[in-house]
Amino acid sequence: MDVPVMSDLAARGEKPEILFWVGCSGSFDQRAQKITRAFATILNKIGINYAILGKEEMCNGDPARRSGNEFLFQMMAYQNIQTLNNYEIKKIVTTCPHCFNILKNEYPGLGGHYEVHHHSSFLQTLIDEGKIKIKEGGSFKGKRITFHDSCYLGRANNIYDAPRKVLEALDADLYEMKRCKSKGLCCGAGGAQMFKEEEKGTTRINFERTHEALDTGATVIAAACPFCNTMLTDGVKNQEKEEQVKVMDIAELVAASLE
Repeated sequence: MDVPVMSDLAARGEKPEILFWVGCSGSFDQRAQKITRAFATILNKIGINYAILGKEEMCNGDPARRSGNEFLFQMMAYQNIQTLNNYEIKKIVTTCPHCFNILKNEYPGLGGHYEVHHHSSFLQTLIDEGKIKIKEGGSFKGKRITFHDSCYLGRANNIYDAPRKVLEALDADLYEMKRCKSKGLCCGAGGAQMFKEEEKGTTRINFERTHEALDTGATVIAAACPFCNTMLTDGVKNQEKEEQVKVMDIAELVAASLE
């Protein structure tokens, strides 16, 4: 794919409209790379002037701060802020709620002030403005879809409607889980839990959450977070339902439905 890199644009004296913050998961995880590709495909298709940092992008430090290593977090954050400020970045869009939350709410305290958008809100705006056109009778028309609220998108930043409006634009049938929106259940990966062994209990959180999703009868479980995607995919595999039920990011759903 032809993805513009910030250093190349800066060398030509150009500035992008938005910086696409890819994140660790979107860069290195094979499943999440598909989400990154899908979002870049959308940006390319509608002709948005964007760039990524490429090798200059470090982890935002969220897992370090959540697991208690404040020193490491601040080292990473200051380096990112220096890079972003050197390029005079004003607007950032990311496909990861963890990146979104920390860049939006925690970087300002360290001198990083940016207009930060999660891709669900960004996609909804582009659909509302008519820049993204969804084909009639697309792949997901009439499909039963359920949406899982990421903790950092929902409870932490009160974004509930945007991803659902994106799904509505696909003409899909949205079936809510019993625990949704502000009462949604965590997938089990947040707060750096992704990187540690779980405590002893009767079941894993992601298995519990996947049960709730499967109970809706949905054939697609939509998510808007690469970590949630991983946990729910594991849950679907545990139930041996991967042939019948797909876990997909909203960017993938939109990319597959473009005119």
